[in-house]
Amino acid sequence: MKRTIFAILFFLVGFTLAVGLSSVTAQEQRTAGAKPVYGVSDTYRELNLFGDVFDVVRGQYVDPVEDKKLIENALNGMLTSLDAHSAYLNEDDFEDMRVQTRGEFGGLGIEVTMEEGLVKVVSPIDDTPAARAGMQAGDFVLQIDDTPIMGLKLNEAVDKMRGKVGTSVTLLVRREGVNEPMTFKLVRDVIRIQSVKSRVEGGDVGYIRITTFNQNTDEGLRRAVEDIRKKLGKNLVGYVLDLRNNPGGLLDQAIAVSDEFLEKGEIVSTRGRNERDTKRDNATPGDITEGAPIVILINGGSASASEIVAGAMQDHKRAILLGVQSFGKGSVQTVIPVSDHGALRMTTARYYTPSGRSIQAKGITPDIKVEQAKIEELTSKSIKESDLNRALKNPQSAEEAKEQSKAENAAISDEAKNDYQLSRALDLLRGVNLYRQGKEQS
Repeated sequence: MKRTIFAILFFLVGFTLAVGLSSVTAQEQRTAGAKPVYGVSDTYRELNLFGDVFDVVRGQYVDPVEDKKLIENALNGMLTSLDAHSAYLNEDDFEDMRVQTRGEFGGLGIEVTMEEGLVKVVSPIDDTPAARAGMQAGDFVLQIDDTPIMGLKLNEAVDKMRGKVGTSVTLLVRREGVNEPMTFKLVRDVIRIQSVKSRVEGGDVGYIRITTFNQNTDEGLRRAVEDIRKKLGKNLVGYVLDLRNNPGGLLDQAIAVSDEFLEKGEIVSTRGRNERDTKRDNATPGDITEGAPIVILINGGSASASEIVAGAMQDHKRAILLGVQSFGKGSVQTVIPVSDHGALRMTTARYYTPSGRSIQAKGITPDIKVEQAKIEELTSKSIKESDLNRALKNPQSAEEAKEQSKAENAAISDEAKNDYQLSRALDLLRGVNLYRQGKEQS
């Protein structure tokens, strides 16, 4: 067993020894007074120590522990001790990560949560098996095929609903207001994670929210901008790009999203352990918004890839950042598959914004700081002109006044009414538009 453990660990650390040990050793040995360099024989000795400890734990720990579990925990401990974002991913974790970054999987098309021990449908995704079958937000899934939900963890229930495209699954569902449980027989289809959501705000602003950066994000952004432009036409005054609580994702998608708005210049540079690993990514000509004003919303949950986009847009003065300080994750992780044993997720580089800023452990400071706050409407008791006796009548007809009021309050979503930061972003865009119109007229 010791030899097996030794072989596994030597394979994992072998690439480090191969690319770095010999050159570093030679260089440090030439340095006068340097401490002895840790050699290969020392590494073997430490790995033998690991084997000894492993044998003691598996033989004498109070409860039996699977060998595989012990090894996974040891590997994870080695990587997590490096930094907060390096880790070992076993086969299941690796597959979950690939699903998230691919942005698609075989499934039913429902966003779910766990409530009272049951799986609750948060929302069916448009044009998916669940939506077409008539499942609704608020439905409770009681049973998946022959397996009751009670007692399962959320991820276990999700795994049972996912599966190979074309296979069927039967859900027993409880719906409020319906006496008897409902049965849905669904055929799994390709489900695409919607990382980009959009809508029109107030009849003049395009709102785009990016929740994560997966393989579909850039494509989703293009569709969102095109849809908003079709709906608003000449009434469009600008866009709000909401990156709040976006934990990041794929680096290439962050670069692609930034490139959609920038005509030229550096987007981001990544710098690894060796100088030869430095890489700069630049924007290509073309702006899908045709230069329209953009306000980007950020907060403490905006991290990594979302900070790359915000930093690039801020440095090039292409957008105004509004909100609060971002998370401050300025490092890049590379996923390295390890045979059939999962993968290493390891920090391999730091990234820098176009101006050369490292935001690691600092975050991005917004151009306009706006804390999230609760919006309350205050009733005014002041007397108005219309309250006075013998006040002059407005020559505008009541119908015209009604239409004007309707236009001013067109399609203001409940989200905007209750989201203070978003409301300020909308005000800012409209103010910028008024300013631009005034300059054009003068």
